[in-house]
Amino acid sequence: MNKYRSLYNTTLSLIINLLLVMGCFILCRVIFLIENLKAFSDLTAGRIWRMFEGGFLFDTSAILYTNLLYIFLMLIPLHYKENAVYQKITKGIFVTTNLIVIIMNLMDTVYFQYTHRRTTASVFSEFKNEGNLGGIIGTELVNHWYLTLFAIAFGYVLFKLYRKPKPVKVDRLPLYYGVHLLTLALGVYLCIGGMRGGFTGMVRPITISNANKYVDRPMETGIVLNTPFSIFRTFGKTSFAIPQYFDKEKMEALYTPVHMPADSVQFRPLNVVVFILESFSKENSGFLNEELDNGTYKGYMPFLDSLMAEGLTFKHSFSNGMKSIDGMPSVLSGIPMFIEPFFLTPSSLNTVSSIGGELGKKGYYTAFFHGADNGSMGFEAFARTAGYTHYFGRTEYNEANPDNKDFDGHWGIWDEKFFQFFGNTLSGFQQPFAAALFSLSSHHPFAVPAEYEGVFPKGNKPIRQCIGYTDNALKLFFEKVSKEPWYKNTLFVFTADHTNSPERPEYETESGLFSVPVVFYQPGSDLKGFRKDVIAQQIDIMPTVLGYLGYDKPFVSFGCDLLNTPAEDTYAVNYINGIYQFFKGDYLLQFDGRNTVAMYAFKTDKLLEHNLLGQVDVQQSMEDELKAIIQQYMIRMNNDELVVK
Repeated sequence: MNKYRSLYNTTLSLIINLLLVMGCFILCRVIFLIENLKAFSDLTAGRIWRMFEGGFLFDTSAILYTNLLYIFLMLIPLHYKENAVYQKITKGIFVTTNLIVIIMNLMDTVYFQYTHRRTTASVFSEFKNEGNLGGIIGTELVNHWYLTLFAIAFGYVLFKLYRKPKPVKVDRLPLYYGVHLLTLALGVYLCIGGMRGGFTGMVRPITISNANKYVDRPMETGIVLNTPFSIFRTFGKTSFAIPQYFDKEKMEALYTPVHMPADSVQFRPLNVVVFILESFSKENSGFLNEELDNGTYKGYMPFLDSLMAEGLTFKHSFSNGMKSIDGMPSVLSGIPMFIEPFFLTPSSLNTVSSIGGELGKKGYYTAFFHGADNGSMGFEAFARTAGYTHYFGRTEYNEANPDNKDFDGHWGIWDEKFFQFFGNTLSGFQQPFAAALFSLSSHHPFAVPAEYEGVFPKGNKPIRQCIGYTDNALKLFFEKVSKEPWYKNTLFVFTADHTNSPERPEYETESGLFSVPVVFYQPGSDLKGFRKDVIAQQIDIMPTVLGYLGYDKPFVSFGCDLLNTPAEDTYAVNYINGIYQFFKGDYLLQFDGRNTVAMYAFKTDKLLEHNLLGQVDVQQSMEDELKAIIQQYMIRMNNDELVVK
């Protein structure tokens, strides 16, 4: 066996040494928890175990990021790496880099007490102009002397327990290089999967917001995360810099996202069901495009169009982002996407509410549904953060439908099957309930089940038949639930997460790329109308739902209550390629953060061909209002003020 030692010598040492670091990270988490125990309430052994279980995922990622150079040096197919000098160098790199990140963990054990969150890359800009850091750190070293001793102990452990590859003689070079090339290839694959937090294309690289999946309160993410990971995953991300457009008094006079209930409000406990329909852009609607093709355009979602005719919808309605991960916080929590997706920023650890979170205060049973793998896209983590206490994904579907063959082969459970599961599950909930579902079948690669191939119009884009398929799934859902006793006591809301595959020129503009339906429907109610004078957006959904129910508590949402806001005061905001967009009245204003760069009469100039910059009287008032919205957003993101405390 020893004559083949050179084939696995360095690889075995690498694995053992990485496991040594993992042990150190776990001990750091124990120290963190003990030091900050007073900050956490209602911790049980089961919850702590779940947090440590989630922590293993983030520790793995951080350890691999930290040790990329070391791993490469240990796996590189080069027989000279077996000599003693080379191994002394690699040991020095290993001990130094890992001791640095362990010290970062220990320092954050103290800093957490002030910030109540793991330190992110923003710390470097936050303190870059501070000249007293040395004194502050020195004071804390004295106050927390035992953490200094822990740091010394960790350094000693890393140095003494480091496994050095045993000296070997390499005398079978072809075999040696062949095996080590394969080992390197396998190592690259495992490192990529470990750093991403998964090996499938359906799993986005994990970010700090994914820690919310393992906790009940946002602050508990400090237990799940580790500081190196939080810094690595936010490094280079654009932070939310607070602009100084106005003083606080003028800013709040121009705009505030805090919604206060009316004095005479009367709450009515309707159920609430929100559908976020993947890629259901306005272009797919015949109802919303009555002028197209000389009035003959039928679109690709006839059932949703029929609900628009029976409910309340809007001619001019917009998304607040361009990705699925933008849609969920916009629709459920009234948070638009500015600069970068909320999920991917340090602010994702802020305390956040939602329709479900607010109604949970009224005793509602709250749940979120998505047919993909649990954890996909970070939806489960955000749902828990925002107050949807129960989550139903592919795991729960498979448990309810053992041995099913309903996986689409790409993303998750086919919409028709999952919508039926959604209906069955809703009927088992205690009323009142607030539930939301995010569909998935109308997503690339734009396939439909074999039995539906050729059933729905394909149009000129592959997505069209998928829109038809999901629309039909929605129809079958309503055929099912319309017989349930809770149906007429339910407010249904429909919108898309974003647009997709625009075909007509007016839907390829900076306006059209955000055009999605916003629909409210309560069976048998007077909630009806096709409003052409109102501008609606995804972030209006939360305040509109709560206003319709007569919710009697203050909350934060960047949108407005469409039922109680004058048409001329409604608006929409979004962000595209460094430009803020502000729709109000007849105009679209585009703003680069400093200056207005364009004004369009978007309702009539559908292709946005005529820039009216400097020619419209309302330009300055629109710019001021947008500035106030941006400033409020940045302040609240940085100061963790997304809920009323």
